[in-house]
Amino acid sequence: MKIWFSQDDFKEYGEGITGKEIIKRDFPELSKEVVGLKVNNELIDLHTPIKKDSRIEFVRLGDKGSEEIYRHTLSHVMAQAVKRLFPDTKLGIGPTIENGFYYDFDIPDRISDDDLPRIEEEMKKIVDADLEIERFELPRNKAIEKLREMGEIYKVKLVEDINDDVVSFYKQGDFIDLCKGPHMPSTGWIKNFKLLNVSGAYWRGDERNPMLQRIYATAFVTKSALEEYLKVMEEARKRDHRKLGTQLDLYSFHPDVAPGMVFFHPKGLVVKNELIRVWRDKHHEKGYQEIQTPLILNESLWRRSGHWDHYKNNMYFSKIDNATYAVKPMNCPGHIIIYKSKMRSYRELPIKFSELGIVHRYEKGGVLHGLMRVRGFTQDDAHVFCTEEQIKEQIIEIIEIIDYLYGLFGFSYNMELSTMPEDHMGDEKTWDKATVELKAALNSTGKEYVINEGEGAFYGPKIDFHIKDSIGRLWQCGTIQLDFLMPERFELTYIGADNKEHRPVMIHRALYGSLERFMGILVEHFGGAFPTWLAPIQVKILPIADRHFEYARAVASKLDSERIRVEVDARDRKTSYKVREAQIEKVPYMAIIGDREVSNNTIAIRLRSGKDIGPQPLDSFINKIKEEIETLSLTSAYE
Repeated sequence: MKIWFSQDDFKEYGEGITGKEIIKRDFPELSKEVVGLKVNNELIDLHTPIKKDSRIEFVRLGDKGSEEIYRHTLSHVMAQAVKRLFPDTKLGIGPTIENGFYYDFDIPDRISDDDLPRIEEEMKKIVDADLEIERFELPRNKAIEKLREMGEIYKVKLVEDINDDVVSFYKQGDFIDLCKGPHMPSTGWIKNFKLLNVSGAYWRGDERNPMLQRIYATAFVTKSALEEYLKVMEEARKRDHRKLGTQLDLYSFHPDVAPGMVFFHPKGLVVKNELIRVWRDKHHEKGYQEIQTPLILNESLWRRSGHWDHYKNNMYFSKIDNATYAVKPMNCPGHIIIYKSKMRSYRELPIKFSELGIVHRYEKGGVLHGLMRVRGFTQDDAHVFCTEEQIKEQIIEIIEIIDYLYGLFGFSYNMELSTMPEDHMGDEKTWDKATVELKAALNSTGKEYVINEGEGAFYGPKIDFHIKDSIGRLWQCGTIQLDFLMPERFELTYIGADNKEHRPVMIHRALYGSLERFMGILVEHFGGAFPTWLAPIQVKILPIADRHFEYARAVASKLDSERIRVEVDARDRKTSYKVREAQIEKVPYMAIIGDREVSNNTIAIRLRSGKDIGPQPLDSFINKIKEEIETLSLTSAYE
């Protein structure tokens, strides 16, 4: 068997040799550096046999892929520590995730976050012991027998549900676990990790199954990367939109009456409506026609669109007049109905329908998370019906709108082109054609993007937009999906210049995505301190004493007439207390009014940052703040 190390360099080995054995035989100087291999571009560990001619690359700690091995090993270290401390524990699964890993446990004595330091300390003992990690394989039936002997009932179910003839295990000291890997050479390589929290998780994500306990952890190959991530996590906790939403009186959640739904308070709706206002203005400028479609539609429509076969488990249904109706999870079928309502000409195309459609999608209770993961939300949807020749220009225009909208909030973004998934409609030829069109449009923008194989929508490839917030986190928001299939299914046509019927192409797109989720991202991005144009209250007037109330109300009336959102704090409290309250509420401007301000027809301006601007003529202040609001500025006119 030949193993190639470069274009021309190869060596002969016996079939089934491992990376560990290769290093020991021919590269002993790498024994303290290499933690895994890329074999024909597939990541494996040093324990896994190589069974055919292969091209390999050595993976050192810090190389791409090494964190996957590092974190996977740590999940077993954590499981071993939990088993030592709670011997009757049954093991679930322990995969790696972005920035870390988790493990699900069935622990008879339920644990809490208070137990994490003890588990972490036990993990450090396992690391310090530098236990050698070994891999071994068993035939499927023998594996089931062994797991039954070990009392690992959940692992038995995993093996019973797979068709592999041979199953792999990993052993470190007295701990054995079913696993495909990859793993480090030994536990002593692990240095930088932190257990985060304990939560509940149904076995295999099914609420009909037992509730297990999931321990989340983070790990990085360098101490500095771990410290930086923990710093970001701490900042994220401070910015948690659920906490700030309550503090700022924006919205609330009531799972007892509406799980996964949002109750917008007056101030929260102001923010949402401002997002809608700038969205509407831009879409009007670009020739979109806003429409509205019904909340529920007949089952037959969803069967025809393909949602019934590919999405029905995430939909809500109702029986009306002996017919089945679905609460819409998406707006596209409704837009198609409007397109089909009359004959269309090539002279009309592109036809651009937009809708702020309220949609509902079933999400399991365990994954609901404030505004970020809900069951009912407002989707800023639009569908462009165009000719094939118009695809490129329409995609480019949508990206231009995204540049404008995301720029309002200071967001940069990354783009991903997602291709045909396994669960898809249509043939590969159609998908290839659509993918080529999207690539051409992307390439013409000169912007960088990555290919995300197999992650397209079931009806077409898509471009996803991932925005980066103020603390460096990425959020997937906007999407553009190119669809040749639904126009076919619904027999959409237009009359061409040749006076014959032709098939249009359909572009699905959302920019905010979910307004609720986008608003949650904004709350955390700004830490609740919205730019003035977006703030629910833009100016809070703070009269010092009762004799200043009349002038305070006159100032408020003038600000209100200029469409500046204003409140008067008329409570019988010290001014310093009112200032602190306004700062907690993240109000951009405080206008303090005392004897001097009444006499001089001025207001004393203070910023939420604490900066004291001092007395300002009222008209001058109004002009400045109006310009700040009208230009959708991210910064204060006084900074």
